[in-house]
Amino acid sequence: MSAFDVTFDLSLIALLIGGYVALLFLIAYCTNKDLIPSSIVSHPATYILSMGVFASAWSFYGAVEIAKDFGHGALAYYIGASVLFLFAPVTLAPIAELTRRFKIPSLADLLVFRYHSQNVGILVMVCSLLALIPLLSVQIQAVSDTLAIITAPSESFDQTEPTFANRDLTAFGYCLLLTIFTMMFGASRFKQRGLVVTLAVESLIKLIAFLAVGYLAIWGVFGGMSELDQWLVDNPDRFQALIDPNPDQSPHALLIIFVTATLAMPHVFQSSMVNAHIKRSMRITSWAFPLFLMLMAIPIFPVLWAGQSLDVSWPVQYYTLAVPLAAGNEWITILAFIGGLSAATGALVSIVLSCTMMVLNHGLLPFSHFGNQRDLGKQLVFLRRVVICFIFVVAYVFFLTLRSRHSILDLALIAFVQILQFFPAVIATPYWSRGNRWGLIIGVCLGSIVSIGGFMVPTLLEFNSYNLPFLGVISVGSEHWDVVAVLSLAVNIAGFITASLVTPQSPEEKYSASLCTEDELSHPVRVILDVHSCEEIRDRLVSYLGPTMAETQINRAISELGISFSERRPYSLRRLRDRLESNLSVITGRSVAKGIIDRSLPYLLPEKEGSTDINLIESRLHRYRNRLSGMAAELDNLRRYHRNTLQELPISVCSLGGDSEVLMWNKAMEALTNIDASSVVGSHIDDLPSPWNTIISDFCASSNMHLHGQALSFHNNDHFFNLHKAQLSSPHIYDGIEGQVILLEDVTELKKLEHKLAHSERLASVGRLAAGVAHEIGNPVTGIACLAQNLKYEDTSEEALDTAQQILSQTDRINRIVQSLVSFSRSGDISGTQFVHIELRQCVEEAIQLLSLQKDKTQVDYQNHVKDDIMVWGDSQKLIQVFVNLLSNARDASEESGAVSIEASNLNRHTEIWVTDEGQGISQEHLEQIMEPFFTTKDPGEGTGLGLAMVYSIIEDHQGAIDIESPVDPDTLTGARFIIKLPHSVEPKPTDDQTNTVTLN
Repeated sequence: MSAFDVTFDLSLIALLIGGYVALLFLIAYCTNKDLIPSSIVSHPATYILSMGVFASAWSFYGAVEIAKDFGHGALAYYIGASVLFLFAPVTLAPIAELTRRFKIPSLADLLVFRYHSQNVGILVMVCSLLALIPLLSVQIQAVSDTLAIITAPSESFDQTEPTFANRDLTAFGYCLLLTIFTMMFGASRFKQRGLVVTLAVESLIKLIAFLAVGYLAIWGVFGGMSELDQWLVDNPDRFQALIDPNPDQSPHALLIIFVTATLAMPHVFQSSMVNAHIKRSMRITSWAFPLFLMLMAIPIFPVLWAGQSLDVSWPVQYYTLAVPLAAGNEWITILAFIGGLSAATGALVSIVLSCTMMVLNHGLLPFSHFGNQRDLGKQLVFLRRVVICFIFVVAYVFFLTLRSRHSILDLALIAFVQILQFFPAVIATPYWSRGNRWGLIIGVCLGSIVSIGGFMVPTLLEFNSYNLPFLGVISVGSEHWDVVAVLSLAVNIAGFITASLVTPQSPEEKYSASLCTEDELSHPVRVILDVHSCEEIRDRLVSYLGPTMAETQINRAISELGISFSERRPYSLRRLRDRLESNLSVITGRSVAKGIIDRSLPYLLPEKEGSTDINLIESRLHRYRNRLSGMAAELDNLRRYHRNTLQELPISVCSLGGDSEVLMWNKAMEALTNIDASSVVGSHIDDLPSPWNTIISDFCASSNMHLHGQALSFHNNDHFFNLHKAQLSSPHIYDGIEGQVILLEDVTELKKLEHKLAHSERLASVGRLAAGVAHEIGNPVTGIACLAQNLKYEDTSEEALDTAQQILSQTDRINRIVQSLVSFSRSGDISGTQFVHIELRQCVEEAIQLLSLQKDKTQVDYQNHVKDDIMVWGDSQKLIQVFVNLLSNARDASEESGAVSIEASNLNRHTEIWVTDEGQGISQEHLEQIMEPFFTTKDPGEGTGLGLAMVYSIIEDHQGAIDIESPVDPDTLTGARFIIKLPHSVEPKPTDDQTNTVTLN
């Protein structure tokens, strides 16, 4: 076929371009407005397809030309990237994890972060622009050339045609639309979700278009696979060219530059590393993206052979469009054009954005000064839009300057060979900590000199040799790109390694290298932040970011960390500072963000004067515990064992840093203070709740290493503590005290035992006193009893006899009371053999009668509801003493004319007695202590605290039990009830002789 069967009007194609870009606007807008489901936006497939910017317009069209020149070596473009992704856990995951953890926005920022030098960022920016401007012009040239092909009246490709200017004008309009699109959806970080979805849609379109062209080539041109095989048999030279390509071309060099492109090409790095949800997507990406590339590679050779079969006279690089056009298929022609347009659009937008990021972060912002007159966020959006517009203009001017004098393959190779110079520094980032900034600068400069002088300049200026002194004529240019690529990479690597080994690393570089090589634990320093609240951090940021952006950034960082705005813990504030720096680095670049944070939120001490950041080490070890192996895993197990030992100790333990920051708070301390470790670890000791802040801080500041019997009141109770502390010296090269460990020993129960022992001693003294009192009182009482006996015989009158009988009764009562006091002092050691059956109602009545004689006390109504037939086994005098004490207390607790009732009931095995009053009741805090000796709630002089203790002792001697209910009335919360349970029979207590006999037996 020698002439095209189909042509299209330029205005129709221009309208098609405008409609396509409008579709992109619509997709991005709907995504940012959440009109597209989040399940689609955040799906791994969307991320994988967005990485399709790797296959730009030059691969959509130029891959066929590579197949012609390199044969099967053309697959190196796809194999290189596939190899990296198939081994993603080793090759890509460490770098993707770095970009995620530290929110690194670009390749330049990654290298600045790793090599800790702003000069590195400037160098990467300049070299990237030298490489990417030709690659941008490739995309514009592809659009312009395909416009010429699809609208050409003949097969000519003459740039002198009058209509060519119209095609350039259409290409300009296309660039203008893309400039507007990129400024709208790429200048603001918050709108880039729509950009990612748009890139994914474009990748899907170009994949469908390329497969459609491949299908047309096989079944539309040849008629099927068998016919294609026959054509290859009839044209063996075509198949031989696949196996034995041009010997002057090196597929191995092609493989090298395409392997490096995935890591070192800035826009590919942006889409594959920065936008990656590495934890969720990397496992899928490792096979799904190579699958995408394999599908893109399938049509290459059928399209090449179809173009050769049709004898298409257009350049081989445009066979993807020329084949369906020559075959007369309008729809696939339009689809192929849209596929190429999609490939060019995705590449243009992503490359311009990556260039904008580098120019802004490393060319403008480091040399700009920000104030609070305007909001920094708006300034940055404005600057991004200006830079985007500038880069599009430069790319279009570069395109016009070249005027399609070079193939898109040559221009793309210029970009790839120059970008190759970043690969050693990038691959060393996670794997070689010894590399430094001088090695990077020297290596990139030497490699760039070779690549620019040996390939870029000769190709663009169209000469092919140098005549150098002593060296003679040296061939250069596009014919020798492979030699230049390998030589520049070798020089780069040699310079990088040599300079890194002979020049020292700064402390900052060592620290950054340790972070990038996953050796975060090598940084044990805990520095002190010179702020004390989130509000103070926000106020300091206002002077650098403006009020709106400062408020936005602080709220976002607080939300991500899950802390509150009232947070004051130093550890949390340090985390907040680091998160702010990471978030700002996405907007301003790593170096600018670090400068803003260092100036606004400086550390109080240099790092080397700080102490070990235990919290940082613990959190990182916890995060990486599954990655540890060998000796590292054993050491971590040992660490966890010792930490668990401290955590599970039954003694309260906390450790403090040199700046009084809480570093550890074990479980016993949590239980004692009722403060969770999660809320206190990382806080300053002065920020602890009262009274713990005072007692711990005062003890830490004192010179005493031990403090015994410290009283502390909390939870409405008195507690006693012994405090101990030990000084912790630094385990590192910096001498001095790093902190303290504090032990709080709760000795409250021990104090209670001591008080009980004291009570017992007092009771023993009472017993000794009671024995003496009994002896001294016994003699006069005996004399009074004798006189009463004599009175009965000397005076036989009824009145005298009654008086004598009363005297004898009361003297007997005095003897029993004295004996009760002696018995109480002896812990109620009474023999049950003295007990008899007694009438319970009579005991209660006698107690009431005795209390009725006290006319100076509150008069109450005693209500004896005990039935006459209720008998109990016991000592009547002691039970009368019980009722006297209980009724006396009930009377004292009651109001005037109140009622005190006594009830009893015979149950199966015991008799239950209730003594109930209508007083104020007994508070819950006193219920457990009210039976203790010497405990009383009465005013001094009103009670001794022995009455209820004696009641308890007597009931215990009767082998009974006593309970208390208060309040009795749940509505008024008043009244108290003493419930006595006396058994129907009492087992006699064994005597000392019986006890000894049992023991001997």
